Amino acid sequence: MTLATKLPKVGTTIFTVMSQLALEHQAVNLGQGFPDFDVPQRLVDALARAMAEGKNQYAPMTGVPVLRQAIADKTEACYGYRPDPDAEITVVSGASEAIFDAVQAVVRPGEEVVVLDPCYDSYEPAIDLAGGRAVHVPLDPATFAVDWDRVRAAIGPNTRLLMVNSPHNPSGAMFDADDIARLSEIVESTGVWLLSDEVYEHIVFDGRRHESVLRYPQLRERAFVVSSFGKTYHCTGWKIGYCIAPPALSAELRKVHQYNSFCSFAPAQWAFAEMIRDEPEHYRQLGAFYQDKRDGFRAQLSTTRLKPLPVPGGYFQLVDYSQVSDLNDAEFCRWLTVEKGVAAIPLSPFYESPPAGQRLARLCFAKNQATLDAAIKRLVSL
Repeated sequence: MTLATKLPKVGTTIFTVMSQLALEHQAVNLGQGFPDFDVPQRLVDALARAMAEGKNQYAPMTGVPVLRQAIADKTEACYGYRPDPDAEITVVSGASEAIFDAVQAVVRPGEEVVVLDPCYDSYEPAIDLAGGRAVHVPLDPATFAVDWDRVRAAIGPNTRLLMVNSPHNPSGAMFDADDIARLSEIVESTGVWLLSDEVYEHIVFDGRRHESVLRYPQLRERAFVVSSFGKTYHCTGWKIGYCIAPPALSAELRKVHQYNSFCSFAPAQWAFAEMIRDEPEHYRQLGAFYQDKRDGFRAQLSTTRLKPLPVPGGYFQLVDYSQVSDLNDAEFCRWLTVEKGVAAIPLSPFYESPPAGQRLARLCFAKNQATLDAAIKRLVSL
């Protein structure tokens, strides 16, 4: 049977490919971005309690009310803005669902969406399935800073949506006040909608402030802002996230959400509500927790021939491997996994057109120290 695919550019995701390769070759997996340490005990206990209390049936489509209230409280504490729990907060099955739902909600066939390369690999398939077209604007290949003049030039009369991500995956680059000022000018002058992927919002280092779109009225009034419980609470397999957007945008997102997943894992929603309320120090201290891991891992990398790039936020470390190999990034990451026993992620799948001669790979330091030690023991032999 011959079937015309709706996603001709899509194969098996690079994260699945590299994790499978790591499994086959018993490699230390620093590729896919998941922690290998425990979920907070309070959260585990709250989940067990919710299940034991019979909170196991469908949650409301928009999310359990007590969780939406807790998200509103947390958002106000973090960003000085309290979204309406009923009209502006929607709990979904992971940030990836929020991104998909938002794109489907506002992008119509033939319209354009501006994305900043390198970007997470789920963005463009969501645009394609909406019948839209992704317009790729490259970030600076060395610093991953945004060239806002190029972004403005890429926005035309057919542009519907601009997608941004800070802290950035894969680089860890972050927006500052000047970035927000330029972004605000573009949104105001063009009238595009904005999707702000902020899943690493609490993993920021060196005293930096996360410049959430939610801090700025002129931006949040036209934005979907996406967050992830999985990233914040070390439980990526629970697949719970949420989207904050003004009422009109939330209403459209919910139209898609209710016929996509309809609702998300109910007991976990009760557990997250309790965790946010009773242990706010977890998300408040998350940056310091990961900064210790970042600093220790970078010190370990200094004993290898891999050159670490700066990491302002997130839990990924980019390394320049040009002193080790002239292979392209996909070939190098395969070689590193098979021959040296450490799995990494190449950057090229994050691009429409990767920079010529770029020799960078992404490593995840959201790991136990024993895992990082085992990886470094193998990397020092490069």
